[in-house]
Amino acid sequence: MPGEVIDRPNPQALPSHIPDDVLKLAVQLDKAKLDDTDYNGLKQFRRAANYIAAAMIFLGDNVLLERDLTSDDIKPRLLGHWGTCPGLILVYSHLNFLVRKYDIDIIFVVGPGHGAPAMLASLWLEGSMGRFYPQYSRDRKGLHNLITGFSTPHGLPSHINAETPGSIHEGGELGYALSVAFGAVMDKPDLIVACVVGDGEAETGPTATAWHAAKYIDPAESGAVLPILHVNGFKISERTVSGCMDDKELVSLYTGYGYQCRIVDDLDDIDTDMHRSMEWALGEIRHIQKAARSGKPIMKPRWPMIVMRTPKGWGAPKKVHGEFMEGSFRAHQVPLMAAKTEVAELKELQRWLESYNATELFTKDGDINDAIASIIPQDDKKKLGQQPITYDVHEELKVPDWRQYEVKKGSLASCMETIGELLDQVLVDNPHSMRIFSPDELVSNKLDAVFRHTGRNFQWDEFSNARGGRVIEMLSEHNMQGFLQGYTLTGRTGLFPSYESFLGIVHTMMIQYSKFNKMSRESTFRKDISSINYLETSTWTRQEHNGFSHQNPSFIGGVLNLKPSAARVYLPPDANTFLSTIAHCLRSKNYVNLMVGSKQPAPVFLSGDEAESHCRAGASVWKFASVDDGLDPDVVLVGIGAEITFEVIVAAAMLRKLAPSLRVRVINVTDLLILELEGSHPHALTLADFDALFTADRPIHFNYHGYAKELQGLLWGRPNLQRISIESYDEEGSTTTPFDMALRNRVSRYHVAEAAIKGGALRNEKVRLEQHKLLSTIRHEIIKTQEYIMKTSKDPDGTFDVPDFESGETVKREAGYAD
Repeated sequence: MPGEVIDRPNPQALPSHIPDDVLKLAVQLDKAKLDDTDYNGLKQFRRAANYIAAAMIFLGDNVLLERDLTSDDIKPRLLGHWGTCPGLILVYSHLNFLVRKYDIDIIFVVGPGHGAPAMLASLWLEGSMGRFYPQYSRDRKGLHNLITGFSTPHGLPSHINAETPGSIHEGGELGYALSVAFGAVMDKPDLIVACVVGDGEAETGPTATAWHAAKYIDPAESGAVLPILHVNGFKISERTVSGCMDDKELVSLYTGYGYQCRIVDDLDDIDTDMHRSMEWALGEIRHIQKAARSGKPIMKPRWPMIVMRTPKGWGAPKKVHGEFMEGSFRAHQVPLMAAKTEVAELKELQRWLESYNATELFTKDGDINDAIASIIPQDDKKKLGQQPITYDVHEELKVPDWRQYEVKKGSLASCMETIGELLDQVLVDNPHSMRIFSPDELVSNKLDAVFRHTGRNFQWDEFSNARGGRVIEMLSEHNMQGFLQGYTLTGRTGLFPSYESFLGIVHTMMIQYSKFNKMSRESTFRKDISSINYLETSTWTRQEHNGFSHQNPSFIGGVLNLKPSAARVYLPPDANTFLSTIAHCLRSKNYVNLMVGSKQPAPVFLSGDEAESHCRAGASVWKFASVDDGLDPDVVLVGIGAEITFEVIVAAAMLRKLAPSLRVRVINVTDLLILELEGSHPHALTLADFDALFTADRPIHFNYHGYAKELQGLLWGRPNLQRISIESYDEEGSTTTPFDMALRNRVSRYHVAEAAIKGGALRNEKVRLEQHKLLSTIRHEIIKTQEYIMKTSKDPDGTFDVPDFESGETVKREAGYAD
């Protein structure tokens, strides 16, 4: 069965058992009559936009129906989604009218991204398409190009994306339009974001938690979001949850979320109903903001929202082949799929398009009539498609010189505690353009230094309300990602710190954002934005106390799969390199930056000068741990990742005693993408540079923090790959000890030493002579250590002591406490 069998169009929800008194919570308004001029302007805007949107799906020619349609006028492939378009156009027309009437700043975030025909048609009517794309000028030629090019290789795509003027959210993956909208209004006190959430999207988990986002908006410093839940009742082939909820159920749900709920459903006079409702919402927003900005904030304000009930595919043919079309799931995509091949459907399409009387709406030259123009803002910068905040308002971040936070070489320092000092100052220096979005892990991740001069911004908590906190913490990675996207795409800079294992929750959101950013860079009108910055800590190597579920470095691979123009992955080995890295990332533009590091106290291997040079190069020979500064090595040992590199360092020290004739070169890689084949990434080493660093023919052993396949993919195409061995996270873990995690995943000092001896023996006769004995000794140590751990539930004393290569001794270090 292709879809539900329904016995009537636009079926209403069955009545619930909730008491009728609940409906008193729904906002009731007097119906103030609209001025006739405004009323006609709104209706004609909607007629024109609906006509264009429908024509975009079907017509390859004859776009103004100047003759009867023929099969040749119909596109060879019918692509697009009609069902949501009439509702989106209704909202669009009223937002523009509200802007014109009150001279306010509004942007429009559309959850149903497949409603591109509605948005493009409205943008063309207001002149924004012609502003950014001369080929879509507001005349006959521009209209022809818009309609005939839609969903074709030479035109605009079927979904809203970065090519759509005024958009900051693609909407291909449903679930986070609302959180993006809330991120956009943060620190923008004069901005209103109207956000349509489709009733299909309303079923997603990210949307369910995003309704709480209003609780993180301080009306004294930020703008407001007007959520509009569009209930048209159907998805692709089934009714929606919201469509099966009556008004009492919907009002109860959204009142519980903290909203005042206004239902717009008067299909006989929808423009009056919608306009009155939007004016009410604007008044409520101003009331809440005025109270907060006068020093008397309302605790737990009830922000306005609108529930808009309109039929699915409103205006489409009522029935097709005896089946309900308007008001059913059949109107979701293309209502007349056989219009090119079936005469009956072609005639039905002509009747449908003629019902809009397009000749009344356009001049002979193809421009809009005066009635439509009367509801469009006169100032271009106020039009929904030309608001500068959506494409040209980047604010440069002030980042202090990281060297003032430099840690002494040879000491112990937590990377996270160290950069927390710098981040504290960044928040002080950028009080309206920098925020941290963290899923309730900031203190656990040892970044609590940021709280010296700021706090959390949770408005429903009496202990953080109205205090201007720069940190948003909420146990929803989806919301944090959405906030970060909205904040970044409207010109500011954000940071997303997270436990490593749970950053993957937003993997696909990150990819969707990257697609939007890629198309932004290829557009002619979108300007640079800050990079989106992820800080990944509480890594698998030190999640031995939380167990297997907390051991997952897979987000690295997600970033590596992005376009080379966007992907940046850094694994700084100590506090000074992390300072240099995060300062660089915060200043950068247009990238997806992933920084991976340790929160536990760890050795500071490099001075400030050395760290800066190391980060600039992306990798370097660590002469202090190498034999003869790394000259003429038998084997090259490479550490990538803080704790993983420590094991390489200890292995190098151990080998000096165990196999003194073995010549070792130790390398640390901090910029992962230098390993890619020359030409594959902007940071990739040339063949000559790669060979200079890693040698041209000596065995190389990589000890890597992520998954081996990631490294194999990066190195693919490099010559002489048979000399490379890799050990990495291998999906082995449990609640155990820190060093047991290294042993289980074969990245311990013993496994590094084993690989070094095997590789070195290929060239060094002395090592080859002793190879079996040396390997037996190492394997015996592994077994002894594992037995000790199993017996005592702790690592052997001295496991984390830091080797001193000059004296041959070690510096005492504890493993650090678990949290």
